[in-house]
Order: sequence, then C-alpha cells, then structure tokens
Amino acid sequence: MSNYEVDKTVPVEEEKPRGNSVMIGVLAAGLVIALAGDGYLIMKANNLNDQITQMQSATQAQLSKLGDSTTAMLERRLEAVSTDLQDAHDTANSAVKQARAEVQRQSAQLTRKIDEQQQQVAGQLVELKDATTTANSKLDEVSADVNGVKTDVNGVKTDVASTQSQVDKDGAQLKQVVGDMGVMSGLIATNGKDLQALRELGERNYFEFDLSKGQLTKKVGDITISLRKADPKRNRYTVDILADDKRIEKKDKTINEPVQLYVSENRQPYEIVVNQVKKDEVVGYLATPKVKVARR
Repeated sequence: MSNYEVDKTVPVEEEKPRGNSVMIGVLAAGLVIALAGDGYLIMKANNLNDQITQMQSATQAQLSKLGDSTTAMLERRLEAVSTDLQDAHDTANSAVKQARAEVQRQSAQLTRKIDEQQQQVAGQLVELKDATTTANSKLDEVSADVNGVKTDVNGVKTDVASTQSQVDKDGAQLKQVVGDMGVMSGLIATNGKDLQALRELGERNYFEFDLSKGQLTKKVGDITISLRKADPKRNRYTVDILADDKRIEKKDKTINEPVQLYVSENRQPYEIVVNQVKKDEVVGYLATPKVKVARR
C-alpha cells in the first residue's frame, strides 16, 4: 500500500461521526415539529368539540323554542277550529229548528186545506146527487114528452103526405135549383099558388115583401132589405141586405133565383126569391129555416 492511499483513507474515517450528528439533529427537529403539529391538532380538535357542543346546545334550545311555539300555534288553531265547529253546530241546530217549524206550519196548512177540500167535495157530491135525482126526474118527464112528440111527428108526417098529395093534385110547379152561393136551395115558388103550396108543406117560414126603390129600408122577417136597382127589361135587380149587423150587396140578380145568405151561423141559408121585377119595384118572398141549427 502506498502512502497516498493511507493518507486518503484516514480523513474519511474521521468525517463519519459528524454526518450522524447532523442526521440526529434533523430527526430531532422533525420530531419537535411533529409534536408541535400534534399539539396544534389536539388544540383544534378540542376547540372544534367545544364549538360542536355549543352548536348542539344552541340547536337544542332553538328546537325547544320551536316546539313550544308550534305547540302554542297548534293549540290556538285547535281552539279556533273548535270554536268554528261549535258555531257551525249552533247554526245547524238553529236551521234544523226553523226547518222543523216551517214543515209543521206547512203541514198544518196542508191539513187544513185538505179538510176544506174534503168538505167542498162532500158538499158537491150532495149537490151532484140532488142534481142527478132532479135530472132523472126531468129525464122521465122528457121521455114522456118525447113519446108525445113522436106521436105528433107521426101525425105531422101524415099531414105532410096528405098536403104533398094535395099539392100534386093542385099542379103547383115547385122545384129546387142551385142558389147564388152554390148551395142547393129548398123548393122555390114562382107565383102565389106555389108559395101557398110551400106554406102548406110547413118546411120553412115564408115572408112576402113588395119593395120599392123609394123606400130606404124594409124589415122582412129578421133581416132588412133595401132596393138599389130594378131593371124590368132584363128582369134583374140589385138589393142591399142588413143581417147580423153586416151589410151585404146582392148585385144583378134575376127573377126566381134563390139569393142565399147565412144568418147567425145557421147551417141552412136564408133564401130571397124575387118573382116580379117592375120599374123601381120588386115583389117576392123570404124563406127561413123553421129550426135554426148552428153550423159546425
């Protein structure tokens, strides 16, 4: 081994203890720092625990206050609801009492009306019974009268047949024609002999008239007639008729033409027949139904 090598190794062996000291110092410093950090963390943890404890206490106090407030509010609400329910119950009871009273009042009125109606019906039944008895009595009388009328009708038929036979023997020229209203007339007479035959038949009422133009009006039967115009050359005439407060003009009619009009709603028409047309004068008759039956 050379001197150089011996000299070189000697200083190396002398530096090792110094490096260990530095390492130990660093470790000691790190340990101190670690212990300081642990202390700081412990202190922070204790502070945090204190804060948590304080927060829990505050929260518990707030929850307690909130519970008390909620309980009081609920109690107030329950009390208000109870009051409302009591008011509603009282109102309902009052309404029920009023309804019962109204029903009782109406029931009493209805009962009274029913009693009155029953009494009226009973009285009407008595009256109806009396009227029925009277009607039956009158019906018996009418039946007796009808039997007598039937006998009279049979006699009239016999008289009519006899009169018809007599008319046939007398040779009266009676005929039926269509009147100016398109209705088949009764038998018409063209002269005095025919008119007498019609009277003997007794089927209608006959009223003779002699009407001049100088007369304003003339009452014939139950109507009024006035002559407006007479044309003897053509055997035509014009008259005004007043019936049922209505004025009717029959214009340019011919002799022996049944001039018809309905009066008072009779089913059969009245008939005016003029047999003679003179200068400013007409002569004829009015035929009216013996039995007046209203038209339907």
